[in-house]
Amino acid sequence: MTTAAPVNALVIFGATGDLAKLETFPALVGMVERGALEVPVIGVAKSGWQLEQFKDYAADSLRNNGMDPDAEPSKRMLELLRYVDGDLSDDATYQSVAAKLPQRSRNLFYLEVPPALFATIAQGISKAGLAGDARVMVEKPFGTDLRSARQLNETMHEIFPEDSIYRVDHWLGLDATENVLFARFANTMLEPLLNRTYVDSIQITMGEAFDVADRGRFYDNTGAIRDVIQNHMLQVLAAVMMEPPVGGLDTMRDARASVIRSLRPLTPDTVVRGQYNGYRDVPGVESGSTTETFAAVRLAADTWRWEGVPILIRAGKTLPVTATDVTVRLRRPPRNVFGVQPFRSQNSLRFRIWPEAAIGVELAGKKPGAGLEPQADELVFEQPPGADMRPYDRLIGAALNGERWLFARQDTVEAAWRVVDPVLGDVVPVRPYERATWGPVAANQLLPEGESWYDPRA
Repeated sequence: MTTAAPVNALVIFGATGDLAKLETFPALVGMVERGALEVPVIGVAKSGWQLEQFKDYAADSLRNNGMDPDAEPSKRMLELLRYVDGDLSDDATYQSVAAKLPQRSRNLFYLEVPPALFATIAQGISKAGLAGDARVMVEKPFGTDLRSARQLNETMHEIFPEDSIYRVDHWLGLDATENVLFARFANTMLEPLLNRTYVDSIQITMGEAFDVADRGRFYDNTGAIRDVIQNHMLQVLAAVMMEPPVGGLDTMRDARASVIRSLRPLTPDTVVRGQYNGYRDVPGVESGSTTETFAAVRLAADTWRWEGVPILIRAGKTLPVTATDVTVRLRRPPRNVFGVQPFRSQNSLRFRIWPEAAIGVELAGKKPGAGLEPQADELVFEQPPGADMRPYDRLIGAALNGERWLFARQDTVEAAWRVVDPVLGDVVPVRPYERATWGPVAANQLLPEGESWYDPRA
């Protein structure tokens, strides 16, 4: 794996926002603890604060995440913090940032702000003479459709070359996503089975038992397809379906892009949209909203390896469980050797992505006793929740070191939008569903004949 020269400073725009409070500060402590962060961390925001208030905010973030601000790694992280209070549209703000940077430094700029501010910040960085040799991390959403994604890329490329842009999809930083790659490419027993000869279907279920809570205004302009399927779920799918990277991690993004480019664009008959009852009562949601809180899609890949294999994805709010599983169902044996009726024996490979990392292989054995009746058992490799590294710890650390394989590339982002673009908006009607159910019953119509959705609670 090739790494670029490390940076001399981390600058976080939007450093007093929710993402910083929920994820960034705890991640920075983890980086300090493992020796991955020793450079100044400059927060930039317009909050009317001084440095001490910013540090207090960071300390509160640690407490809210069950971390002790007085522990040694926390204290070292807090000592690295600097702060610039200013308007992001004011050139003076960027001059103040420049004054706090080491001379002739290579900087990582992390834009924890809405995409509408990307151009303003990029131009401010450039005017201050800070764009040369810089890296820039940007948070999703990378546009709201294919057209806006292209415009956003063009805007960023006016200041930064593609190799300097690190697009964050935090699911790529999950231990469980990397676990999929390890299971495939660090073993010889699984990879030969992952193709159309042995695989009957691929399913991904992303269940969230909670509702949109106080995010009504944001969610009503987004919906399940834009929020999780176009990005998170397609990235997970690529990890399951990609070809072995040529030459190692440096070509991982090529392999990922190839899978997503191969997916056929969705059509109305391959999509079911749903909305849980009570969603329209959420503050910030339009009274007649047709935004989907659930979506199920059926995909197909035009590749030699996966031709003809149905790919099913469903994701939604207020489902019976909060869990994300990938299930690869293998074909039944070609003959019913034991004369079992009905003949149900079918192997499967399961990847648990959230809330813990797990790999399960379901095998058929003989049920004890008289007769020749099969009994399914699952062999599971499992890591308990909380045993993995925080995704933002991994992602920020990778960007500091110039490791790009954990980040989304422009062509991959645009290819993912190309898949979902035809069904955005109200092309497909939205169907109501009750809380704590698996969404509209119509989602079952997307399944191959005789197949059911895998239940992550099973």
